[in-house]
Amino acid sequence: MSEHVKLFFEYSVGDSNESETESLWALPCGEGFKLDNIPFYVKGVSFGDVVSAERVEGCLCMKELLEPSGHSTVRLWFASEQEVQPVREALKSMGCSSEVSDQPRLVAVDIPPTIAYEDIRSYLDEGESNGKWDYEEACLGFL
Repeated sequence: MSEHVKLFFEYSVGDSNESETESLWALPCGEGFKLDNIPFYVKGVSFGDVVSAERVEGCLCMKELLEPSGHSTVRLWFASEQEVQPVREALKSMGCSSEVSDQPRLVAVDIPPTIAYEDIRSYLDEGESNGKWDYEEACLGFL
């Protein structure tokens, strides 16, 4: 069994020229690394994607996407922390896994390619229009 490695991803902060780094767990996979958790901040990659990486100052840094998994990633920012668990349960019942970040109102959601995104999106739109959360489509794997 392969050992998990930490991969580092640089991403832009808002509209500024500043960048931050997010680390994700990955498993060695052929010539690349298969992402094994859901990104919170990085856009353009999702759970299960295979990426290439290069060593920079002793760290493995993502170079490029080699093989998309078809998974999609959305991020929810909740108005109230009390909504987080019930919504995660609802999403789980629809076939989506999720992770809560170090900020308890920020949740990253993985939508497998076997789930109809339209159903998830209508649920997300309804919650957003009711003021329960804002959401962002960070990576749509079916595009």
